[in-house]
Amino acid sequence: MRIFRSTLSAGAAIVVLATAGAASAHMPYLLPGVFTLGARANHVTLQSAFTEDPFIAEVVLKSDFFFAKNPQGAESPIGTPTYLRDLAVLEAATPTEGTYRFSTGPRQGRNGKMYKDAKGEWLMVGEEAEGAPAGAQLVDVASITTAEAYVTKGKPSTAALEAKGQGLELKPVTHPSDIGAGQAAKFQLLFDGKPLAGALIRLYRAAGVFDGKKVAGEAKTAADGTFSLTAPDAGLYMTIVRHRTASPAGAETPYRSYTHTLSFEAAQ
Repeated sequence: MRIFRSTLSAGAAIVVLATAGAASAHMPYLLPGVFTLGARANHVTLQSAFTEDPFIAEVVLKSDFFFAKNPQGAESPIGTPTYLRDLAVLEAATPTEGTYRFSTGPRQGRNGKMYKDAKGEWLMVGEEAEGAPAGAQLVDVASITTAEAYVTKGKPSTAALEAKGQGLELKPVTHPSDIGAGQAAKFQLLFDGKPLAGALIRLYRAAGVFDGKKVAGEAKTAADGTFSLTAPDAGLYMTIVRHRTASPAGAETPYRSYTHTLSFEAAQ
């Protein structure tokens, strides 16, 4: 899997490695201006950033390989992003009808250190309340983040939903265009193309910044990597999942912390 390096402020690099449950952890996101395009629309505008509250941009997300997967399943670079202080802005072409997958690609941030215990539990350095956990090993970890979204022009299609088989991926089982408020949406979590069991997925709602109900739900993946989440009301949502594991041979750190987010809307 190709990993693309990007620049990230030191503070954000630290919190990106933090656990999914940490309130202060910055989360990457990729958000289109609209999730459904009319037949005459020839492009969609996207923004990308790190945030504590989806989708309020706080730290610009820079990637060397933003890409689009078109309705026929072919991938291509989105184009040259415009980097502002707080967010990146991109314009992607949508020439044909169907569903598009937009992604930051797997981007590598700065390295950090984490504690890893014999049970496989992970703790970010600085999170420990009373020193290093007993018996835990201090290891170097690289952060790999990916943020994605799906946009449909006209009639939905499925080729763009297929997994690449590389890194941490969230494959929609329920088509993103069919996600509705109060209805369970099903997904499958994969790592290097194989189902990832026992992973914690958290669902955030954008409206939570106004009413305080930021976390809309949680789920753990089954043996086949599948799970379901229900958006309680209409609006914008984002899933987040993290996976820590040994790095592939030749990597500069022995371990990696993968983060994946998917932005979508739930219709009324």
